[in-house]
Amino acid sequence: MSASPDRVAGASPDGVASAALDALAAAKPATVAKPRPQAPGEPAQIVWEEAAGAEGAARTCQARWRSESGQAPPRRVVVADDTMKADTAWRLACEGSALLWRGDYHNARQLLQAMARRADGRARKPGKAPRPPAIPSEAFHLHRMAQAQRARTLGMLLIPFEAGAQIPLRRAPAVAEVLAEAVAGTPDADLADAPFVMSLRELLGLIGAHEWRRKGVAIPVLGERIHPWYGVYSPIRGEYLDLVARVPLPARTLAFDIGTGTGVIAALLARRGVARVLATDLSPRALGCAQDNLARLGLLAEAAGPGGALRATTRANSGATARAHELPAGRVELLQADLFPPGRAPLVVCNPPWVPAKPSSAIEQAVYDPDSRMLRCFLSGLAEHLEEGGEGWLILSDLAERLGLRTRAHLLGWIEAAGLRVLGREDIRPRHGKVADADDPLHVARAAETTSLWRLGVPKH
Repeated sequence: MSASPDRVAGASPDGVASAALDALAAAKPATVAKPRPQAPGEPAQIVWEEAAGAEGAARTCQARWRSESGQAPPRRVVVADDTMKADTAWRLACEGSALLWRGDYHNARQLLQAMARRADGRARKPGKAPRPPAIPSEAFHLHRMAQAQRARTLGMLLIPFEAGAQIPLRRAPAVAEVLAEAVAGTPDADLADAPFVMSLRELLGLIGAHEWRRKGVAIPVLGERIHPWYGVYSPIRGEYLDLVARVPLPARTLAFDIGTGTGVIAALLARRGVARVLATDLSPRALGCAQDNLARLGLLAEAAGPGGALRATTRANSGATARAHELPAGRVELLQADLFPPGRAPLVVCNPPWVPAKPSSAIEQAVYDPDSRMLRCFLSGLAEHLEEGGEGWLILSDLAERLGLRTRAHLLGWIEAAGLRVLGREDIRPRHGKVADADDPLHVARAAETTSLWRLGVPKH
């Protein structure tokens, strides 16, 4: 029988305070042991002490540590099971002690939900109201700090894995395929070869990403589903694709798609009749994801790396809707590159990260762009990659402007400094749920947000 979400293993509410003290006292061996010296390039290790044998003698344990965000392994670790109460777990996590779970897997999920309610409740607890942020940028930074703190604390509930990515807990799911998808082509590709530890919160994220990848995301303007991979941004905000679908093409011979991600923009351009689309990305995950999606759609010509072609495909499109008779669909080639491929094109499209801030994980790299690096590099290099009379399409939200993180004058100044001029601009309002969420700390900025497709060109002399 599953335990109560707030009281794992059914503890009495009246005993929470004393039980918390008991748990803290029992948790003295919060890993004093240190891991053996780590060789350069060797994966990080997590160390803890655990009772072993009939006499319960403490022994030092060590395993590989897995963190997508690169977070260091916790220095203090407490072994926890179904007898641990949610208030105790929350207090330990807030104090920086990780909880290595040895109980029932579903009870661990319930405990994480209970901890999340405490995190959200603390943010909304009654009492003296906090001073409202003076400016939007302050609200943004406070919001991100709160998100980071919440993620760190909830990330303290850890799940052990045996070799083969097996979870040695009661009622644990089989996740070997989920893990294999997430680590393929990364330094953690050999993760399942030996025991390791990761946070339950991260594991649930991997499982959720696996379901997104399996089911796909419906793209109405494409009439298809795109299947995002873990660590590749999902095109769930489709309004920018409406812009790409409706703005007249300057030519149908060739287009560059810079930072292709899932490949959705490249697919849309090919479906609009662009004969050849060169799509670039620096991330091996993104290129693998784009290759998979374009192959599903029957649009993939070849995938190329820095040294040449990876492989060609002749996979037929078995599930595509029949709109291709209006215009023959083009083909998409994939190239691993930091922004531009060699040469020039009559159309160069880029949908860079919209917010100039530091990402804290791989998935955030599609949203946050430190110091607007990708945006500025795209603008500064666009002119030398446009054919005469060609257009650069910059897809950008003005959310950063609404938050006071970047001004419109900055953007226009970068465009002018790059030797470009604005040929036109198409705007659209977002349709995502946060636009109407008055409880969102960034509601004022999001409610006024506009997404634009800027048509840029080189002035004629």
